[in-house]
Amino acid sequence: MSRIEIRNLHASVAGREILQGLNLVLPWGEVHALMGPNGSGKSTLSKVMAGHPDYAVTAGEVLLDGENILAMEPDERARKGLFMAFQYPSEIPGVTIANFIRAALQARLPEGGELDAVEFYQTLYQKMDELEMDRAFTARAVNDGFSGGEKKRNEILQMAMLNPAYAVLDETDSGLDIDALRIVADGVNRLRGPHLGALVITHYQRLLNYIVPDHVHVMVQGRIVRSGGKELALELEARGYDWIIKEAGLTVTPEPADGAAR
Repeated sequence: MSRIEIRNLHASVAGREILQGLNLVLPWGEVHALMGPNGSGKSTLSKVMAGHPDYAVTAGEVLLDGENILAMEPDERARKGLFMAFQYPSEIPGVTIANFIRAALQARLPEGGELDAVEFYQTLYQKMDELEMDRAFTARAVNDGFSGGEKKRNEILQMAMLNPAYAVLDETDSGLDIDALRIVADGVNRLRGPHLGALVITHYQRLLNYIVPDHVHVMVQGRIVRSGGKELALELEARGYDWIIKEAGLTVTPEPADGAAR
C-alpha cells in the first residue's frame, strides 16, 4: 500500500534538537491531523519533509513508497508527489500565479512534453471558481500584497492544480476568518479521496470541524505521544494538552513557536 512512513526521525535547527525520534505513518487515501502545543515540532516536521536547508536531520528516514526522500532535493520530492502548504507562504514578486503554476506543471512532464494552454487555463479557472478567487488573480505576482486568506487560497489552488499524492498542510487555518476557513477547507475536501494522503497540522479543533480527520496525533517534545480518532481532537479542545503531557511523563517548558527559526 502506498504511504509515507517516518521512522525514528531526529532533526535540529541552529544546534537545538526539535524532533526526537518521531514515528508516523501516513497512508494514501487518509487524512491525519497533527496537533500539539507551541514548540512541539509540528512545523519543524513540515520543513524537514519539504527539505528546508536550515533544518538538519541527524537520524531517521522519511520513506515515500519505500524511498527515502531525505536524500532528495526539494524539487525531486515535489516530483515524487509531495506537496507542502506553508503557514507563511512566500511572496514572489514579478512571477504571476498563472506562470508559476504552469512552470510547476511543466516541470513534471517528460522531457520535451508541453502543456496544452487552453486545457491549462480551463482547469485553472475552474479551480479558481471553486475557491471563490477572482480570475484576475492569474496576472498577479505570487502572494505579493495578498491578504492572509488570499495567500492560503493560493496555496490550495496550487495543490488542486498539481494534484499531489501527499499533501502536508502546515497550519493552513492560521490567520483565517470563518468564511476564508470554510472556502479553504472546501477546497481541500474536494481533493480528498483514495489518491491523496494528507497531513493537516493545526493547533485548533475548528479546522477539523471542516476537514474531518481519519486519525489524530498529538506531538510533544518532538515525538508522537498519543494517537486516536477524530474524538481525540474534541477532547483536546475541551481539556487542553496538560493531561496528555502528564500522562506521557513529560515536563514542558515554554519554547519558541515552531516557525521561529527561519
